[in-house]
Amino acid sequence: MVMYDDPRILRAIAHPTRNRVLHELSAAGSLRAADVARRIEVPANQASFHLRQLAKYGLVEEDPDGGRDRRDRMWRLVDADGIRFRTSDMLAQPGGRAAFAVFKRNTVEWGRHLVERALAHEDGHTDRKSVSEWSVLMSPDEAEQLMEDLTEVIERYRAVGREGGIDAGRETYSVFQLIQPYPDLPAEEG
Repeated sequence: MVMYDDPRILRAIAHPTRNRVLHELSAAGSLRAADVARRIEVPANQASFHLRQLAKYGLVEEDPDGGRDRRDRMWRLVDADGIRFRTSDMLAQPGGRAAFAVFKRNTVEWGRHLVERALAHEDGHTDRKSVSEWSVLMSPDEAEQLMEDLTEVIERYRAVGREGGIDAGRETYSVFQLIQPYPDLPAEEG
């Protein structure tokens, strides 16, 4: 597993389109720029630009064995397990605090967007969405084990999706996982 510590990476993945490109590659394994463009509904040249930007930061790379032939330029994540970093390592780097602030703001907004979309009824897809919240009494070690168990389940589904491919009637689903001690209530305003 690659552990990233360059704050510029946070800025690169904070960009909504690049973040979506990373999610599509994570779900599918390898994709052509044209596949990415079709899946995220952007022009192919824009998808190609974002792929090159992500490659510049060492997050994606060409997949020479992924195409049908040598003319098929495929892209994949450098680390199939995804992008990992330690917040403390990022904050210690020059520019790390500012980059983390941008990343945090965009991540919080994205999490809010996911929950709002999952609770929306006007899009006609309520049968394909789910929001669950559970409260569980456990130790920190048990919380770590739960995270590992859930990761195994997600990885099993990712493998099935990658084997089936993007043309098997599948679409990318977002699975937003959050395990933490129960937070304090938000401060009352006014």
